[in-house]
Amino acid sequence: MAKNIQSLERAAAMLRLLAGGERRLGLSDIASSLGLAKGTAHGILRTLQLEGFVEQDAASGRYQLGAELLRLGNSYLDVHELRARALVWTDDLARSSGESVHLGVLHQHGVLIVHHVFRPDDSRQVLEVGAMQPLHSTALGKVLSAYDPVAHSEVLEAERRPFTARTVTATDEFEAMLDLIRAQGWAADAEETWEGVAAVAAPVHDRRRMPVGAVAVTGAVERVAPGGVLRPELIAAVRDCARAVSRDLGAGRF
Repeated sequence: MAKNIQSLERAAAMLRLLAGGERRLGLSDIASSLGLAKGTAHGILRTLQLEGFVEQDAASGRYQLGAELLRLGNSYLDVHELRARALVWTDDLARSSGESVHLGVLHQHGVLIVHHVFRPDDSRQVLEVGAMQPLHSTALGKVLSAYDPVAHSEVLEAERRPFTARTVTATDEFEAMLDLIRAQGWAADAEETWEGVAAVAAPVHDRRRMPVGAVAVTGAVERVAPGGVLRPELIAAVRDCARAVSRDLGAGRF
């Protein structure tokens, strides 16, 4: 069994200490509360301060939680708010489309699935919450790459490896595809990631009109794109769902 890293345990204990009780604590208070030497406590606090997780008041010298920790916390809450706002709409989309519905967000150079509604046909299915999908080949990833500047930078810098013969990898062709996605407001993946599987996705925006995720319908290519043509009613349903979630997040009408 791997041993815990003591310095990380102490840093975590400091953050918990600063998160509760008094708003600001001095070095002596922190060291004595955690049973640490002042030198050890100061070294950890200095590192946390450099990373933005802790701030030191210039007048009193006391420490408090930093803005970077707040930013990370807000990011975590945003994902959960997104999922909470999307629950009803994604359930409705799965029922109306008869296909699986995924809600994804940008995470570590890919798409993290944060919500998955099963295809409503009682077939054996695997829950994909927590799974990662590639940015360059999936409908969810393409939408995020088209609308989110961070995702766009990441997908251009990363290796865009071909999963099937249909995967678009060349930079010029990929950029042209993103231009089309922005113009039409949705993205598709017709056997570009998995043989026999197709998907349609649309972006979700927050109250600042910033892209915070994407919603997609995924299913067998013969149902989603019979004869190689995406079902127009499926595209409309996905876009309506994404707009509804965006409105619930305060984005207004799109």
